[in-house]
Amino acid sequence: MDKANLQRRMEGALDNLKSEFAGLRTGRASTSMLEPVVVDMYGSKMPMNQVGTVSAPEPRLLTVQVWDANATSAVEKAIRESGLGLNPMAEGTVIRVPIPELNEERRKELTKVAGQYAESARVAIRNVRRDGMDEIKKDGDLSEDDKKRFEKEVQELTDSKVKVVDQMLGDKESDIMTV
Repeated sequence: MDKANLQRRMEGALDNLKSEFAGLRTGRASTSMLEPVVVDMYGSKMPMNQVGTVSAPEPRLLTVQVWDANATSAVEKAIRESGLGLNPMAEGTVIRVPIPELNEERRKELTKVAGQYAESARVAIRNVRRDGMDEIKKDGDLSEDDKKRFEKEVQELTDSKVKVVDQMLGDKESDIMTV
């Protein structure tokens, strides 16, 4: 069993959650808000940073300078359908994205989205755990005692990472609700 590999894969799930949470901004514009947005163009899905330059010229406004004029409507659609509650407006190859004031309803929506992101991270961590457990069960060279010990180690690693996810979620929820 490669414990370091399991650890690395679980850390990857945490890093992914961190970047998704960065996209859930409270009331201020941040270029990282649009990082999780994926644009469907030319028959493939591309991250926002591969189709244009995102900037925050004002505290409540983002702009996306789209590099390919033909992609403007696809970028605008991706932002609108991202679940971030943003309403982009295209002006040529520049898309202006005003950041709405967070009302109570919007804050609750964002906490739900944060919860969904956290649950996805928990599922990813549990999938890594399952892979580790399968690896232990298939290893015929291990004694029963070693298998039990390794299974316990994998479970403890899983529990610690899920605890980190729960802590990150709690911090993000309080961040969303108090700003």
